[in-house]
Amino acid sequence: MWQNRMPVPEFPGLAQLAITGSRWRSPEWPGPLQECGVEAVFIHPEQVPYARSGMPLNLLAKREGFRHHAFMVTPAFSDCVNKLGVDENDVIPFGRNKAKISLDVLNKPSAPGKLILVSAITPTPFGEGKTTVSIGLAQGLQAIGKKACLALRQPSMGPVFGRKGGATGGGKSSLTPPDEINMHFTGDFHAITSAHNLISAILDNAMFFHTLNIDERKVTWKRVMDMNDRSLRSVIVGLNKQGFPRETGFDITPASEIMACLCLATSYKDMEDRINRIVIGFTSDDKPVFARELGITGSVMALLKDALMPNLVQTVEGVPCFLHGGPFANIAHGCNSVLATKMALHFGDYAVTEAGFAFDLGAEKFLDIKCRQSGLDPAAIVIVATARALKMHGGTALADLKNTDVAALKKGLANLDAHLDAAAHYKRPVVVAVNKFFDDSQEELDAIVAHCAERGIPCAIADIFSQGGEGGKDLAQMVVEAAETPSTPFKPLYESALPVEEKLNIIARSIYGADGVELTPAAKKKLTQFEASRLTDLPICMAKTQNSLSDNSRLRGRPTGFTVTVRDFEIANGAGFLVALCGEIMRMPALPVSPNAMHIYLDNKGNVQGL
Repeated sequence: MWQNRMPVPEFPGLAQLAITGSRWRSPEWPGPLQECGVEAVFIHPEQVPYARSGMPLNLLAKREGFRHHAFMVTPAFSDCVNKLGVDENDVIPFGRNKAKISLDVLNKPSAPGKLILVSAITPTPFGEGKTTVSIGLAQGLQAIGKKACLALRQPSMGPVFGRKGGATGGGKSSLTPPDEINMHFTGDFHAITSAHNLISAILDNAMFFHTLNIDERKVTWKRVMDMNDRSLRSVIVGLNKQGFPRETGFDITPASEIMACLCLATSYKDMEDRINRIVIGFTSDDKPVFARELGITGSVMALLKDALMPNLVQTVEGVPCFLHGGPFANIAHGCNSVLATKMALHFGDYAVTEAGFAFDLGAEKFLDIKCRQSGLDPAAIVIVATARALKMHGGTALADLKNTDVAALKKGLANLDAHLDAAAHYKRPVVVAVNKFFDDSQEELDAIVAHCAERGIPCAIADIFSQGGEGGKDLAQMVVEAAETPSTPFKPLYESALPVEEKLNIIARSIYGADGVELTPAAKKKLTQFEASRLTDLPICMAKTQNSLSDNSRLRGRPTGFTVTVRDFEIANGAGFLVALCGEIMRMPALPVSPNAMHIYLDNKGNVQGL
């Protein structure tokens, strides 16, 4: 296809060429091809067509019959590293397009940037593009001349192969390399899974040899795996007479306390201390048994040595992204690692990060758990809304969300209001980002902007999927202005030393709009046990449905007149919080009837398709 080729200059690293509006292939093209809202070809820069043909990209596009704006070239990964200004001795390469960054960089002087927290309204089952908006915002900041970095969560293979699919953004607001990020990446999830299950194996071994004074009926430490598998929620182990028979189960790796510890740790020493104080069960007289009593903290740390270092990738427009950790917000604390966030602040004038699901889950935990423990303080909060989610909350059926329905949207704005009111408790400036879909009507978008104007809240239409950073410039400008607003010192919603039921009621009333909280008899019994062991002077991590402000997934909009039921508690003493299990929420998700795993395949060139 390519004629009149000229000598190829030296280009280190990788590049990406994305082609929209076509299903073009070339037998000479090296691949692999990946879907990320546009059609993307990951290539070595030496093989970029304008380099190989000696023609400017726009002329080449014209010659080949493509619109020149359909082409997008991602800078070489080496350019991303150079943009950060990180010492090469602190970069540990993992292939050509990703790396780990040594924790030593945090000991070097810097002028910390401003932290921007991205959250959202209560989502549809499809998600509202919070990660896409985070990426688009960072690219928008870059487009208006600001030095921006991202700090995001790593996807879990559970939802990748389950309902939601890949989680690397979309269209022109995406991360690269998407297939590697969505699956094995740098091995962090495997390390966390192995470290967690090492504790499980040694615990069962200790009970088999009667070397640990623990009541087998009061073991709280389960096993984990990074896959949705409902059949593993409850299992019996040790039936072959070579073990100690007992009931247990599996959580998904993002719900592991090791994951939570890693995401909240500030150093190797802090991580070691957290592992030591993990509660793995209780004695017959209800005394807590700690992981340090197993004598394997050193081995656990050895497995986590590399996993504790944040991963560096980039967006399709070359914005650096520290991608590290991946707890779910509906069952865990929902935030990427403190270390990754601090690295983004270390290297960027603006650090954009997200918290899982809506404000009632991810953002509340980010502020009341992560910020409380780390000293982080967001300069501004972005709440992502979509016309389709607002219509859903206004009563539109999921099958009809593509149809214009301004009346339903206006009714659904109550959900946005609930999250804006919740955010107001933290006294940080808020900007609403409307993630624009191609089938959104202008009338619907205007209604959202007008509503926010009535409330005095800046609101930007973010057309970042199709336009990337260019479509995020208005949002970026609003965020910069908001971040300049003077703020009082950060204060969490409640004090950790308050009684547990009081903390629960504060969260339920202030953030969910509930009348209060009720505890089941089983939850009360568990709480009494934890109180007797002095394990309750901790912030609360609510494990609750992401589909509603309430604990009932069927209640849309802004429910009123309800109570939140806590059916059980789990202690995450190493991570530093108490988990309250609400409603029917499970820490091992299930698969839908047609999981995304049924649509992923490997082509005859070895390239992953369908993510």
